[in-house]
Amino acid sequence: MSGIAAKKIAEAEDLVKQAEKSLKLSMLKWVPDYDSAADEYSKAATAYRIAKSYDKSKECFLKAIDAYKNNKSWFHAAKAYEQIILLSKDADKLHEVEEYANKSASLYQQHGSPEAAASALDKAAKLTESKHPDMALRFYQHALEVIMIEDSVRQAAEYASKVSRILVKLRRYDEATNALKKEISLNQQTESYGQIGRLVVALVMVQLARGDSVEAEKTFREWGNCCEPEEVSTLQTLLQAFDDEDPELAARMLASPFIRHMDVEYAILSKNIPLPQGIQLEKKAGDNAVETNDAEDEGGLC
Repeated sequence: MSGIAAKKIAEAEDLVKQAEKSLKLSMLKWVPDYDSAADEYSKAATAYRIAKSYDKSKECFLKAIDAYKNNKSWFHAAKAYEQIILLSKDADKLHEVEEYANKSASLYQQHGSPEAAASALDKAAKLTESKHPDMALRFYQHALEVIMIEDSVRQAAEYASKVSRILVKLRRYDEATNALKKEISLNQQTESYGQIGRLVVALVMVQLARGDSVEAEKTFREWGNCCEPEEVSTLQTLLQAFDDEDPELAARMLASPFIRHMDVEYAILSKNIPLPQGIQLEKKAGDNAVETNDAEDEGGLC
């Protein structure tokens, strides 16, 4: 143990003793001093964290939270849960994040701070997305629900975008279809028509990835008027390529520069959409028929 770590642990232990003293009752002290105890436990937790004694740090944060709750300091209790979330990252225990993120969000809502609740969930999602994308998805969905209660449409659209993109990343295309439709609806409410155009492109690609070109065409007919000229031209040609079962033309459209410069999840999706193959099979069958007829003709001449 380094000298700094030893110093911080000694400091933390002293703060814990002070916190315990603040909670003790006596003949002249009938009510615990929860405010002081919470402050001292929080400081002790921070000192333990610096010393990389993560279990002790978490224990102190939980005791601070209990003191905050007893004092009805919901906001500070929620902040302390956020500190435990960061500890989970330091201790490589990301599986613990979900429990504490939801508790933090709940306390923020209880305090009347839905924006802080959604922000806590958003931060937890960013922390877990690379290793636990399913967990991150639940955080984004929860954040969206919290913000929708407050009728904050523009902010809701931002969280809806995160839900859509992570569903595409997870290749959960049926759910992504519904999520994108919801995102389009939110952007319609804020009259963000430029954004809707790109979402229509994304939705068409998701439906093609599902193998449902009929729904893709319906989507384009319903919302295509929100698209920019380049988007309209590309989607028209792309859908025609699938209708004609022309894989080369479909591949060229999916490689369009503006598609490859969309959000990374949609750019990757464009490379993974199964191309139509029917026309190739028909050509091969046709070629075989021609060869057979030629052989028969040659035989007849002989």
